[in-house]
Amino acid sequence: MPMDAREIEAMIKAAIPDAEVTIRDLAGDGDHYAATVISESFRGKSRVQQHQIVYQALKGQMGGVLHALALQTGAPAA
Repeated sequence: MPMDAREIEAMIKAAIPDAEVTIRDLAGDGDHYAATVISESFRGKSRVQQHQIVYQALKGQMGGVLHALALQTGAPAA
């Protein structure tokens, strides 16, 4: 069963409370999403580290229930 965009957003916000999260369903099938996650906690971290934090927030759903997630991350503009 595909994941709902609200469920993805809730999981990310639970792990990264200050995150601004935008989720888009790319194919309309509930399997292919794009997410933009902006958080102060990302400041000073590499892009890979930022993505790892988001993937950890999704608790192993990537590649399973959540088939594809195009991810953009960053810290808020100063």
